[in-house]
Amino acid sequence: MKFFKKKLKRPKRIGLALGSGSARGWAHIGVIEALSEAGIQIDYVAGTSVGAVVGAVYASGKISSFEDIVLRFDWKKIVSFLDIIFPRSGLIDGNRIADFVRTYVEEKNIEDIPLPFRAVSADLATGKEVVFQEGDIIEAVRASISIPGIFTPVRKDGMILVDGGLVNPVPVSVVREMGADYVIAVDLNHDTIGLKGSVKIPLQNQINGHSEKEGGLNLEKRINVLEALNKRIRSLDFPALNRIRHWATRDPLPNIFDVLTTSSQIMEAQITATLLKTNPPDLLIQPKLGHLGFLDYHRAKEAIFEGYKETKLRIGFFSKDRS
Repeated sequence: MKFFKKKLKRPKRIGLALGSGSARGWAHIGVIEALSEAGIQIDYVAGTSVGAVVGAVYASGKISSFEDIVLRFDWKKIVSFLDIIFPRSGLIDGNRIADFVRTYVEEKNIEDIPLPFRAVSADLATGKEVVFQEGDIIEAVRASISIPGIFTPVRKDGMILVDGGLVNPVPVSVVREMGADYVIAVDLNHDTIGLKGSVKIPLQNQINGHSEKEGGLNLEKRINVLEALNKRIRSLDFPALNRIRHWATRDPLPNIFDVLTTSSQIMEAQITATLLKTNPPDLLIQPKLGHLGFLDYHRAKEAIFEGYKETKLRIGFFSKDRS
């Protein structure tokens, strides 16, 4: 990779808005790396869903060690994070993911970490945006990643908190409210919907006919994840689970997991497109990540590189505009 060397004329305060996008979120690491190499100092960071995960680690000054870990992820590691429970308000509890993030966020409260940080979630009861700006950073991240139907919600102060992607998938407005004069936003969902409005459902479509270019190895890993999760679901001997056990099988039609995650992606892509028009960032970075599925956390190298590459391309415009 050719490193961007030119010094930039820096505005007073730069904010970074990290968007939602499940496994595509590892691209945020590549974005941060490219910005750092270009000498762009971030003053504020806000994140939604996986953007809150990466943002919390970055704000805590642990992004390098975090990258080393995610690059070693395999399908067994992914499954170990997904603590399947009796499905009352979600299939996965999410506490293991929270514990993993806690390893890289030493400070307990948001107000104690080195870089000003916000995590975005939504109150399921009112539909309102909830921005965490103080208190337990892990609780904030845990609320922000709670995709409805997949992860159980977080209860706090009478609210039922779920994934912030429902209301603000790319939190440009939050970073501006923090005091940023110049906002860099990362949108991970712009290419998750087909050009003609058709939905990309990578898990099933690629099982039935994947390209040679994509390779069978990644496909095999996805199948392994689904089969392992299906085994865990079968081990929970509750009659109510009979209706959902097929979600992790290789069915020619979209299963319930695909429906939930893809519906979320469609919604977030549409909301993002609208919000970016009404409140555009100063610099928009949109890595090409449509080929990555919800559970492709083991493909961190690809996601990080796409984030890095797209940021390098966009930095050229940043440099030209701000010089």
